[in-house]
Amino acid sequence: MKKNKLKLVLCWHMHQPEYRDLHTGKFILPWTYLHVIKDYSDMATHLEATPNAKAVVNFAPTLLEQIEEYARQVNAYLQDRIQITDPLLAALVDPTVPADIEYRMKLIKDCLRANRDRQINRYPAYKKLAAMAEWLEQNYDALDYINSQYLCDLLVWYHLAWLGETVKLKDNRVKHLIEKASGYTLHDRIEVLEIISELLSNIIYRYKALAKRGQIEISVTPYAHPIMPLLLDLNSAHQAMPGAPLPDLTAYPGGEDRVHWHLKKGIETFKRFFGFTPEGCWPSEGSVCDKTLAILDGFGFKWAATGGSVLHNSLNLPDNEKPNGLHYPFKLKNTNIACFFRDDGLSDLIGFEYSKWHADDAVGDLIKHLETIADNEPSDSIVSIIMDGENAWEYFPENGNYFLSALYQRLAAHPTIELTTFSECLKNKATVKPLNRLVAGSWVYGTFSTWIGDPDKNRGWDMLGDAKWAFDKAVSAKKLSEKQLKEAEIQLAICEGSDWFWWFGDYNPGEAVSNFEKQFRLNLANLYRLLGQEPPVYLALSFTQGFGDPAMGGAMRPGVHV
Repeated sequence: MKKNKLKLVLCWHMHQPEYRDLHTGKFILPWTYLHVIKDYSDMATHLEATPNAKAVVNFAPTLLEQIEEYARQVNAYLQDRIQITDPLLAALVDPTVPADIEYRMKLIKDCLRANRDRQINRYPAYKKLAAMAEWLEQNYDALDYINSQYLCDLLVWYHLAWLGETVKLKDNRVKHLIEKASGYTLHDRIEVLEIISELLSNIIYRYKALAKRGQIEISVTPYAHPIMPLLLDLNSAHQAMPGAPLPDLTAYPGGEDRVHWHLKKGIETFKRFFGFTPEGCWPSEGSVCDKTLAILDGFGFKWAATGGSVLHNSLNLPDNEKPNGLHYPFKLKNTNIACFFRDDGLSDLIGFEYSKWHADDAVGDLIKHLETIADNEPSDSIVSIIMDGENAWEYFPENGNYFLSALYQRLAAHPTIELTTFSECLKNKATVKPLNRLVAGSWVYGTFSTWIGDPDKNRGWDMLGDAKWAFDKAVSAKKLSEKQLKEAEIQLAICEGSDWFWWFGDYNPGEAVSNFEKQFRLNLANLYRLLGQEPPVYLALSFTQGFGDPAMGGAMRPGVHV
């Protein structure tokens, strides 16, 4: 009898928090547009180049909104020279370089925020500019003598280095600019912006087209990427971390209403961009609990997904029966939603190990692992590889170009492995195992330790709780107009996002901690002002510093604690 092919789902999570100061409209950090021109663009090209490949691509709604705003602003600049509110993009096409020394130093430092080995040292001209920049940091007085050409060349190289590899290989304008190496003119800089504009304007349409032809499934997260189980019950952190210290805040006020708000707003935003209702939800950071799954079920989602450690913790409960094989979706008692569990080992190999390997060897090794699963596990198994879709690739040679190309081509042609999507698995009557109870947790270690349980993270929750009480008080007193209420709801949602808490704590790198905690305090202060209140004095003071040097800069974490 012919054995079934092993079903494999590759799920890429595309997510950036809201980087705008919603009060001024200014973009504080550039990561949204940089990941569009590099990672989202490359991923779309690899999928387009391998029509038999399939994947799930998850988009956070706040990411979609920022892409739209960037595309609008860049087009407005190119057509009518209307100022761009992202400082780096504005500097790229600024005809003059301001004389202010501090501004120049910030610009120079910002243009070094790239992977040293893979993005900077790869290009001799950029490497030379970076060496000069490091000298300037030690010889601050010399900044007076730096001419505008140096800064222009540095800005162009920064953006060339951040372009996707598939763009560099296909676009003759980019090839010419890389070959030119120095002496970039204003015309060259505007050309770089035109390339960026095309990528920003087309990216959502390209994923929509891939979904239309059935090659990808697109799923969604709650609007501003909150950790839903913690909004529902802060004590749910104790299920996987008994005894962990928690905030003074005993419960997040009105948390269940906020979860419903984020899901409703997330689905509305998704439908506006893609024109259909998503069948699946990647809960922010794969964070789930019994109640989260019940709520997702109530919203009509067919599937959710989380980390393998959550399944491991749950199957250790006496309430649950251990199945024969782990590569299955499970259905929690009293719900109709299937929950898929990430193969942490295979996902972490891509995220943390294969960047050091030759691409063919890495893909061969992954396929060997999958063939072992196919040979030794039941024939109805479904393997889920769920990955950060953007942060891994800068650690690979050429932004993962060889790896991703080989991955899709070899898997699409494999005789015993079938690339599929979560919804397709369910439509084809996948075996779904029963689960009586779930241990609350996330895809990071199966716990919520990345967002709560540390003094600085707990302090963040207490600050957020204060702001939510102020919000509730203003709403119940009917002090806000309809417009003010809508703006305050969005601002509150941004404050509730997971990313701020991710970066709190001294084990993270200093610059990242500083950037994210500053924006968190700014977000809270903006909320108080929208409510017509003076922000608390403590929001003027930094409350967390970082000194760590985690793997991959801390932007990704493995699924299993090592």
